Amino acid sequence: MARTVRDIMTEELVTVSRDLPVTDAAKLMVEHHVGALPVVEGDKLVGIVTEGDLIMQDVKVEFPTYIHLLDGFIMYPPATARFENELKKAVGATVGDVMTAEPVVIQADASVEDLATLMVDRDVSRVPVLDGDKLVGIVSKSDVVRSLIAGE
Repeated sequence: MARTVRDIMTEELVTVSRDLPVTDAAKLMVEHHVGALPVVEGDKLVGIVTEGDLIMQDVKVEFPTYIHLLDGFIMYPPATARFENELKKAVGATVGDVMTAEPVVIQADASVEDLATLMVDRDVSRVPVLDGDKLVGIVSKSDVVRSLIAGE
């Protein structure tokens, strides 16, 4: 019989809320040896935050434009708002600022083959697993590889 996602998923989930500070999310990932944390609101999956989300590579913050006027400097207001937005994103104050909303998900009864195809097609390394609307696990590329080594 073909293996399902339920057969290979990790059921012991570490979840976070979107208002958790990014630094706390990073600590949880390290402590639990995981590369992603499902983001929940109550019992509803609202996103996923990954190591990649926490490592803000290539973040470019444009500093606000200043206007020199009568021996004083005035910050150009539209630039101020954009700067604050970019800085907030760069610092990533909370999980909600950096998470992927509406992540790629799969149902627990789907086949491992369907999961592998989904991961390749959508270019994701970890996929939250649902049973109906309920979050029941998470599965990673390494889980798929382990299942291939274990055989049918």
